[in-house]
Amino acid sequence: MRSRLAARSTRLALAVAAATALAATATPAATADSGSTAARACATNDLTFKITSKTQAGGYLLVTAKAKSGITCYLRGVFPSASFGSAANTELRPVEHSVSDDVVLSGSAAAYAGINPKSTNNENGRLFEKLHLSVTGDEDNFVTLNLPHLVQVDRPLATNWHADPADAVPYS
Repeated sequence: MRSRLAARSTRLALAVAAATALAATATPAATADSGSTAARACATNDLTFKITSKTQAGGYLLVTAKAKSGITCYLRGVFPSASFGSAANTELRPVEHSVSDDVVLSGSAAAYAGINPKSTNNENGRLFEKLHLSVTGDEDNFVTLNLPHLVQVDRPLATNWHADPADAVPYS
């Protein structure tokens, strides 16, 4: 019994070592035709953000993200991680129920997400002048952005990141 367990653990150790060696020698998503590598996922500190106010769909905030100089990365087609404050009812919830295409950012290419700060039809809500935002998966590295005006917030919704700002209108 002991020799079978030892043999099994030895095989497992060899398999892990082989997988590690293969991963270390593999090139990251290189294509034979182009000779280039695929972009990596964006981290919050790879990007610059801008928020503008829009009047379409009852009014919303358009967040524009661009890669900093010399960086090429992609944003997953999910909604941004953001909140207007620390209360749970100020955290963004998704408008879209499926994942959109990833958006590759480099140079002047931008990604857009729309935020409807007040999805309720009542007088409830709190006023905010800042948004805490991060890229999904990088919540420890958030940025605090000034809003273009004081915003009433109650159960905010957000679109996924999109390459076209017309796709980032948060119809609820």
